[in-house]
Amino acid sequence: MKKSVKPSIVNGHLAAPGSKSYAQRALAAALLAPGRSVLHGLTWCDDVLAAAGVVRALGAVLDTEGATAVVDGGFAPRAATLHCGEAGLGIRMFTPIATLHDQPLTLTGEGSLLTRPVDMLAVPLRALGAEFTATNGCAPIRVCGPLRGGTAEVDGSVSSQMLTGLLLALPLAKSDTRLLVRDLKSTPYIDMTLEVMAAFGVEAEHTDYREFHVPGQQHYQPCEYRVEGDWSGAACLLAAGAIGGSVTLTGLQSDSAQADRDLLVALERSGARIAWQGGAITVSKGDLHAFEFDATNCPDLFPALAALAAHCAGSTVLHGASRLAHKESNRALALQRELGRLGVRIEVDGDCMTVQGGPVTGGEIDSCNDHRIAMAGAAVAVAAQGPVIIDGPDCVTKSYPDFFADFAAMLA
Repeated sequence: MKKSVKPSIVNGHLAAPGSKSYAQRALAAALLAPGRSVLHGLTWCDDVLAAAGVVRALGAVLDTEGATAVVDGGFAPRAATLHCGEAGLGIRMFTPIATLHDQPLTLTGEGSLLTRPVDMLAVPLRALGAEFTATNGCAPIRVCGPLRGGTAEVDGSVSSQMLTGLLLALPLAKSDTRLLVRDLKSTPYIDMTLEVMAAFGVEAEHTDYREFHVPGQQHYQPCEYRVEGDWSGAACLLAAGAIGGSVTLTGLQSDSAQADRDLLVALERSGARIAWQGGAITVSKGDLHAFEFDATNCPDLFPALAALAAHCAGSTVLHGASRLAHKESNRALALQRELGRLGVRIEVDGDCMTVQGGPVTGGEIDSCNDHRIAMAGAAVAVAAQGPVIIDGPDCVTKSYPDFFADFAAMLA
């Protein structure tokens, strides 16, 4: 299947999708909270559907109606294998949670998930009392608990998602836990985890994100929880507004803990116009020029930023490119190759990506089965010299199933 996006004027008013990052964390917390929780604002993308499946397999009863899920929590595994789809957060988050039980469990997935590293969990989980075996450092993973607590070292250099899983699981451990974390990336995602934990009645403390203390024998409390809008999913919509006209989105929080909220910094530096009114954000085209931005803590922004930079006069410098190797694709190389087919020159040198702005031709790109590459193809097309054809657009179901319908609705 292919999708063609023609050069267009952007003029739209949309609701942002629900955050899949918050949704997955909230589903995990609701599983661990005996009793009934009600989650609002869910977008049923592939990753959230996979999390819902794991939650059911681990003992919760889950009913859905529209964007709402009613979760009757209770951790009591009823399946030996947990299928995490292609969700990196899902498998890294549910692995420590699975070790709360003394039953051997296997976590697996599909597609690129089977090549994404998870062996960084081995050291902390074994130190905290659990058994852990990976397959060449990746899924399938086999674990067995119970997770006891204690002291462990955590390598945060590849992803913060392992730490998220540990933080969610350890309040239910028998003993208190001290985690010594080195080289942690994407600290805002840990703030999100702590925020969800607090909403469900458990806590953890940290010192400069280097040392975490998690009291054991806590109890998750069921609650009513609303998932906020997704800055990651909104990024290419807002970038398209900056490139080709104007877009207004509702549902995004200006004070969100989401790392990708820093898109606003990049948009402002590029010369785009930004306005908040009545809880809605409007981004519109300005005198776009090259900018410099460090995306180390928000690597999911790279595709949207590259699309924006392609239409900015001069050479834009983006830092943090080394974080892109283990995504749904090798995103640095994918952006360089696919946007290069549209005449966009991108150079990658270690941790630095440089995007040369200039005319963007029409043409065909491959999504590389990466939802964010497909979305970037749509964003860059709005001010291209001809249509951009995206091969494999269905991959957007991973995070934002209605992306292309919403995108079409905001084009004049």
